[in-house]
Amino acid sequence: MSVKQIKESAYRSGGFIGKYQRLIKDEAEGAEKSGVVENFINAGMVLRGETPYGDFYGMVFQDSDAAKWLEAAAYSLANFSDSELEEKADRLIDIIAAAQDKDGYLNTRFTISDKEKRWTNLLEAHELYCAGHMMEAACAYYEATGKNTLLNVMLKNTDCIYERFIINKNGGCPGHPEVELALMKMYRLTGEKKCLELAKYFIDERGRDADFYNKEAARRDWTVWNANPSDTAYMQGHLPVREQSTATGHAVRAVYLYTGMAELAAETGDKELLDTCKRLWDSITKRQMYVTGGIGSTVSGEAFSVDYDLPSDTAYAETCAAIGLIFFGSAMLKNEIDGKYGDICERAFYNGVLAGMALDGKSFFYVNPLEVIPGISGKSPNYRHDLPQRPKWYACACCPPNVARLVSSFGKYAYGESSDTVYCHMFADGDVTFENGVEMTCETNYPYDFTVCYKVKKAERKVLAVRIPGWSKKYELLLNGKILGTRVEKGYAYIEVTSGDEIKLVLDGTPRFVYPSSKIHTLTGSVAVMRGPLVYCFEGKDNEDDVISLSLKTGEGLAVSEFDPDLLGGTVTVTASAVRQKASEELYSDEEPQTCECKAVAVPYYVWGNRGEGQMRVWMDKA
Repeated sequence: MSVKQIKESAYRSGGFIGKYQRLIKDEAEGAEKSGVVENFINAGMVLRGETPYGDFYGMVFQDSDAAKWLEAAAYSLANFSDSELEEKADRLIDIIAAAQDKDGYLNTRFTISDKEKRWTNLLEAHELYCAGHMMEAACAYYEATGKNTLLNVMLKNTDCIYERFIINKNGGCPGHPEVELALMKMYRLTGEKKCLELAKYFIDERGRDADFYNKEAARRDWTVWNANPSDTAYMQGHLPVREQSTATGHAVRAVYLYTGMAELAAETGDKELLDTCKRLWDSITKRQMYVTGGIGSTVSGEAFSVDYDLPSDTAYAETCAAIGLIFFGSAMLKNEIDGKYGDICERAFYNGVLAGMALDGKSFFYVNPLEVIPGISGKSPNYRHDLPQRPKWYACACCPPNVARLVSSFGKYAYGESSDTVYCHMFADGDVTFENGVEMTCETNYPYDFTVCYKVKKAERKVLAVRIPGWSKKYELLLNGKILGTRVEKGYAYIEVTSGDEIKLVLDGTPRFVYPSSKIHTLTGSVAVMRGPLVYCFEGKDNEDDVISLSLKTGEGLAVSEFDPDLLGGTVTVTASAVRQKASEELYSDEEPQTCECKAVAVPYYVWGNRGEGQMRVWMDKA
């Protein structure tokens, strides 16, 4: 089977997704400046023998912010013509090109200063990580505009990397995976076999010598942030990747690596590598994932912890990690069409990713807790990472541009194709054109309306494969107004279509209670609420400023409001019958607490924290 993503330029968005794509801004008023453009300007000056305006500014991976912005800009240009944005991107690309050394090396940190330290700290220095993000930007910008300046820069950079690691046989792999998946994108776009060879090299080299980073550290007298070279599990280097079965270490690094592995498996038909990816997917989604699709439960190392360790109030669940999980799921869909991948991609997008950005697109969460209590969250030593409000920016600003590039490129993850089939992995209103000749329009107000209508404009002897979400216990499928009995395999309905056909999918929008596994010890006796793909949460703003005293009565069902366009950007609330425990002035008491019956109102998790500080909970006590 050969399944690939569509090009972003083939999708024109509307509806819910289109609203978010139009919201993405290239600048945030009042935000701290990153200095990333100045770094490239100064690096170019150094290479020309001129005195730079200043020293390198920011994190060692600061270059990647420019790359992610460029990638997001490319996807935005594919969606919406914007000459001003394109000119701005072109100017930045020219500045980046001028910062490339004659041998193809591109990294401002080690060009502005410490040139002799290049490639001596693969553990921490993020040279290959930054290169990977710039490769992704180069591919996206070429596909969106046809301009190849940045693509040629990154092909030259690939030659530089190839010479060091393949020709000259300098060992090692990046402490932070990313270049692997980027090289696969470069290979698919250009056909340059060096890219494929390098991707395979970095994947198979990881963990081959478990002592590599210790040896590297012994050869140098400097460090970036004193990372422990012995903690090989942190960077997924404790075992050769093909022997790994448990997702471990830094969550973003992990899913970036697994994405590269799945992309390589899809391209080469490597069954052993695919089997490894399946084991790691199950490790994450069956034992280490929050109900929101968030991953990486501990602030210590922004990492996976152990199976079933999923605390709500100290959750880390970095926005970038949820994005990476979508990358991984999308790559797995290129290997096998199975609804379980699309289900998780959808869950992570609507909850773990969208919650990372405020409704006005001007502030962001790096960390996404499932419970917030003002006065404790963000203040108590164990809760300082779990903020009750989204900041405008971060010194480590990886998440905002990552959200921008994912939202802008949603069509790539919503749709896929093979020679005779078009795949609808997620529901996205808009027009889409496939390389296999199919053209169609999707009309839907998802995720608040559960009717999805596909109007086929052009198709000859093709198959439309539509994911039936696992959460929709019942559904109806119609072809040209007639109820359709069709084959459903691994969560996808397969329908033969031709020009002029109209396919309507009606899903079950009934809200539901969700219960945790008894193995998650912090959630004993808890219950959550979902409707469609949306996880709901209870905020103090809707519940007398107090949600921690509420317990839900699961035997009395859930009520759904009408869509309110004026509430939180347009949303639907869900109301549950509940019991409220009356507050006691005593810290502890021998008397049984008094209770009263009430109603508890929930809003989608992705909209929480947009009305000022207040209590918030996803998992509620069960009455």
